[in-house]
Amino acid sequence: MIEDMLRTPAAVQDAERHTAHNYHPLPVVISSAEGAWVTDVDGRRYLDCLAGYSALNFGHRHPALIAAAHAQLDKLTLTSRAFIHDQFADFCRELAALCGKDLVLPMNTGAEAVETGIKVARKWGYQVKGVPAGQATIVVAEGNFHGRTTTIVSFSTDDDARADFGPYTPGFKIVPYGDLTALADAVDETTVAVLLEPIQGEQGVVVPPTGYLPGVRQLCTERNVLFIADEIQSGLGRTGATFACELEGVVPDMYLLGKALGGGIVPVSAVAADTDVLGVLRPGQHGSTFGGNPLACAVATEVVRLLATGEFQRRSTELGERLHAGLHALIGKGLVAVRGRGLWAGLDIDPALMSGREACERLMERGVLAKDTHGSTIRLAPPLTITAEEIDHAVAQLAAVLAG
Repeated sequence: MIEDMLRTPAAVQDAERHTAHNYHPLPVVISSAEGAWVTDVDGRRYLDCLAGYSALNFGHRHPALIAAAHAQLDKLTLTSRAFIHDQFADFCRELAALCGKDLVLPMNTGAEAVETGIKVARKWGYQVKGVPAGQATIVVAEGNFHGRTTTIVSFSTDDDARADFGPYTPGFKIVPYGDLTALADAVDETTVAVLLEPIQGEQGVVVPPTGYLPGVRQLCTERNVLFIADEIQSGLGRTGATFACELEGVVPDMYLLGKALGGGIVPVSAVAADTDVLGVLRPGQHGSTFGGNPLACAVATEVVRLLATGEFQRRSTELGERLHAGLHALIGKGLVAVRGRGLWAGLDIDPALMSGREACERLMERGVLAKDTHGSTIRLAPPLTITAEEIDHAVAQLAAVLAG
């Protein structure tokens, strides 16, 4: 029988046998990819509508990014920051320009960028704002997802991420997302920063009320507090703008970036801010062996240059309108709500029909890959290189799943 010849079941079992079970992946084993499509070990193709949680904004194996990686692999891959390499200045200068900031501090993962932002904010609070030593606080939002380090999960409200990982790091205040009054009440003389996702991705692509981000910006300015925007998922073209904050005309004091910055090839993250903020760091106070390495810088510089053209932001805007129109047409036909911006959407499925996991499994059977979160919600974040026809195909497969 054909089923007996498939490689996927054995490959799934082998992976499960030799790994810690910190993920619950769909039973698909991908072996190659191009653009918006991936192919499994049995030769079946799937439309990738997750794009590595936005790490693959430019699709799989974008030619310009692959060329940059190949060229750098033939020359130099790592020096450590003990030395300067010839790719470093271009990356930092061009990313700073894209962000409209003076300085960039490169790291590797999104969680490292968040940890860096926390450290910088605290040091700024002590050295610039004058907060008494050891008393700095940072205000965050319920439903946040900023990573999974012990410090970051200390201010998570997700039990799966937080439970049994204490003792927890102090110094954080949690307020409801989108509630300016609660935020204002939480900010006091010890507050050094407000750390927010402009759109909460892991929570289900939750968009805050109109006027919330400008209100946060105004409050931070008035109270002499840093506004830190975690744009690790929402940034770099995903929402139809370079940064999601731009959708409401807001400029934070600090950007936290990652995921798409590495082009889906290498892990690259960064913190971008002006000199009066990032300038508080001195040699020896923060760093990373691989942060800002030559290979990472070569790829990430090409990512910045792709974004500088504006092409991907336009694609996200135009194709996002098509995606959301198709999804909104399914409200009342299995969907109860649709949220998002650009090529990013959170869909709430009628829980009487199926769970989010069940929906993703059925989509997988129909050749579309997506990810569930929080019960009956699924997330769609296709590569920004996806075509209109491919969007229509994904929506049609979702409609078929909902119709049973």
